[in-house]
Amino acid sequence: MNQSLSNQVGTLTNFFENKMIDYLVINHESGGKCEEVAKIRGTEVGQGAKALVCKIKEVMSPQYLLVVIPGDRQLDFKKLASELGVKKISLATIDEVYNLTYCVPGAVPPFSFHEDMKLVADPSLFQRFDEIAFNAGSLERSIKMKSKDYLAATSPVLLDVIKE
Repeated sequence: MNQSLSNQVGTLTNFFENKMIDYLVINHESGGKCEEVAKIRGTEVGQGAKALVCKIKEVMSPQYLLVVIPGDRQLDFKKLASELGVKKISLATIDEVYNLTYCVPGAVPPFSFHEDMKLVADPSLFQRFDEIAFNAGSLERSIKMKSKDYLAATSPVLLDVIKE
């Protein structure tokens, strides 16, 4: 485990402990696709909190978003841009993702600990399931926790941003 990954996992667990949030850490083999990871975790694919680092393109200095959607859905970039009143939003580059999260794409947890990255979540994730599961800074480590605890601890901007 490299130092950055160790720091990310420690940041998450310290955050949970400080907020007195119950959580379960699951160590597993890297599964790749959301369907494979859900099977390994013993969860539904839709319980997976897929965290995507996005970038608003038209501003002078980039603005970043951490957008959390259900693992069985896709982000609608046009809908997200419309909801935020901007013209274009794209995924951040691999380097940008790493610089903002210390994680590789796919391993990003649904928490923003960077002041330049605003947290946005699609409410359907929390309406469908009492528990969510997500990668915890690693493709080989996941966390399960109560949806209500996640919402209370993070207070994301809730926007309908998934493709129909």
